[in-house]
Amino acid sequence: MKQWQLNSIALLALTLLAGCSTSSSPRQALAEAKADFEAVSKPPAIQQSTEQNLHQADESLARAERLSHYWGNGREVVHYAYLSSRYSAIAREQGAQNLAGERISGLERERARLELALHESQQLGGEPKGEWLEMQLASLASSEAGRGLVVTLGDVLFDTGRADLKPAATRSLLQVASFLRVNENRAVRIEGYSDNQGDAQQNLELSRARAQSVSAMLVDLGISPQRIQVKGYGDAHPIAENASARGRALNRRVEIVVSDEKGVLGAER
Repeated sequence: MKQWQLNSIALLALTLLAGCSTSSSPRQALAEAKADFEAVSKPPAIQQSTEQNLHQADESLARAERLSHYWGNGREVVHYAYLSSRYSAIAREQGAQNLAGERISGLERERARLELALHESQQLGGEPKGEWLEMQLASLASSEAGRGLVVTLGDVLFDTGRADLKPAATRSLLQVASFLRVNENRAVRIEGYSDNQGDAQQNLELSRARAQSVSAMLVDLGISPQRIQVKGYGDAHPIAENASARGRALNRRVEIVVSDEKGVLGAER
């Protein structure tokens, strides 16, 4: 049995033991229950992962509020307000544990990513130079008028709606990082893009967060942050029609624009 389930059982046991023994007045108990529920129902991560307990907290709170309008039901008001507060507490604890689990998963992905980067570096047998690196980068990139060399990372390297890079991104970014380590005058601009589905502001924020994840990985691989610019464009500048799933997938991308040999980047969009 999971730890949060054990905690839930323990909290409910305390509820049954305590029952209506609390000395709170009905008005005070109801106000506290409202505050507890409001605090725990706002964070999206808790809403998504503790739906059942939040529903029970809401239901108990609603019953306490209904009973508060009838004279002579103070004991019941306190009882259901107390139940609501306990369910809110369970939801809060479960949400915190879920967030901790997500952080651990993120650290595991980061460890796997860096281990793969180290493995790739060892396979290269030192820092390759010049033309070989240019050829490697050219195999990933395309040349665009007015922008220069552009490396495109597709949506497949990210989970849906998330900004964390999957370990599969390491191979491409290691080649970019190796090129930049050898060509110390070069800089990059990392641009994030989304499709046009959903809220435009959220798409803009996600596109920038994904570009920032790519930047963070290049920094992890030894590239100075002073050589990196980050931009998020949201659903602007699509490269395909958003009318199809395939077109939207192509539009959800990160592009790495590489500067010329003097470190001059092409104009921003």
